Amino acid sequence: MQSISGIIYLILTACLLPYVFAVIAKIAGGYTAKDNQNPREFLAKTTGLAARANAAQQNSFESLPLFLASVLMAEYMVLNQAMIMTLGIAYIVLRILYGICYLVNWATLRSIIWVFSMACPILLLVFTLRLV
Repeated sequence: MQSISGIIYLILTACLLPYVFAVIAKIAGGYTAKDNQNPREFLAKTTGLAARANAAQQNSFESLPLFLASVLMAEYMVLNQAMIMTLGIAYIVLRILYGICYLVNWATLRSIIWVFSMACPILLLVFTLRLV
């Protein structure tokens, strides 16, 4: 039961992370109640930090399906819990670092961290395939 709760926390954290960047984008862009009528248009017109935070949000949403599928498949196929947790935590930490790099505009380091973050769910799927 304890291992399942760890998996749930991984999934919850990964799902909430894009919203952290969305909030940063809106705050940095000077979001107001008036902008709530069309928030996507507002965010599309932002520049600087707000635009980078919005891009981090979008990329976080884009990587989420692969992460969720890999964790759920690994759990379903009863992959070693330590492996799931290690790669899951690594993914979360790397995605946070990725977002920070996006916010401070460190493009090269951001790209390197992106590769490592995407390697985590891919490795989970590869290890899961070995169980088949």
